[in-house]
Amino acid sequence: MRRRASLVLLGVAVFLTALAPLLRWYAFPRLAKVPAGTYQTVVLEAKDATLLDYARMEPRTVPEVTLVQTLKGNVEEARKVRRETGRDVVVWDTLTHVSGPGGAMVSRIPERYVFDAHSQQPVHAGGEHVDGTAVRRDGIEYKWPFLTEKRDYRYFDMQTRTSAPIHYRGTRSFRGLDVYYFEQTVPWTSVPLPRTMPFGVTPEAVRALGLERWYTTRRMFWVDPVTGAPVNGEEIHREELRWTGHPGKKPVTAFAGHVKMRADYVDATVAQVTSQRRLVLLLTSWLPWGSAILGGASAALALLLETRARPRRAFIRQKAHDGGKTERQAPGKRAARSRGGSP
Repeated sequence: MRRRASLVLLGVAVFLTALAPLLRWYAFPRLAKVPAGTYQTVVLEAKDATLLDYARMEPRTVPEVTLVQTLKGNVEEARKVRRETGRDVVVWDTLTHVSGPGGAMVSRIPERYVFDAHSQQPVHAGGEHVDGTAVRRDGIEYKWPFLTEKRDYRYFDMQTRTSAPIHYRGTRSFRGLDVYYFEQTVPWTSVPLPRTMPFGVTPEAVRALGLERWYTTRRMFWVDPVTGAPVNGEEIHREELRWTGHPGKKPVTAFAGHVKMRADYVDATVAQVTSQRRLVLLLTSWLPWGSAILGGASAALALLLETRARPRRAFIRQKAHDGGKTERQAPGKRAARSRGGSP
């Protein structure tokens, strides 16, 4: 019975030990992915910011500028791209809406981002664009890959329509989570004017005045390394309208401020990421390590049962052997009695 139990335990040990790497290296890359139908809204604010009054073409200090970023997964477009490319993709249609005092619109910039659902690498299909202008992304945007590494990544900037390294600056603690801090500085660069601006102002009208838009920012992200999701983001952002052909003429500040996520959205993001990271840890750590530990324990128990069963089997074999010798000696004794020998 013990031998049978040890064989069963040994089989369980082999199964669990083989299951551990399969969960980590086979199941996880296929099961962990960004849902195609994601919908998310984030509100960011810049307090005491400088904002251009387009009616007077003069900058003024305002109590608050609000940026609302809406992200919506386009499921139908993702299916279309999947049929064309054979890849499991996500299509995000985003909108960045900037408003000033009283909710007055400052600009609206739509965007389409197509990427691999598992690796977060861009997929060049499905009409990716920024503000209606076709782009070809090189690098990530909005989200880091699952199991983010301690290294620099290429990050796409929607204003310049280009990618540049975003640098890993160390591990920090944020709202009870150990996160990776990344930072990127975009130097002053000439960028397109938004197609939608206040008071019916058009890019063509601004250019007709002899002005062009320049932009710089210092971008900061606190990223959960398990899910790759930012739990906080900030930008020290500046925009200017510069005079073309008049290098000595003073630029007009269009916007200047320290943009931060609103506190309630930080709380909601941290709560959401905390729940999601448990699912990723289940596949990458808890189940693989649990299977490996249980497999080792089953193998040890099987070995223990086998070790304890060996002396008993040896005793049974010896007893059977001695019993056989006794049976072989018994006829000789009976013959001695019949001859009158000693019993």
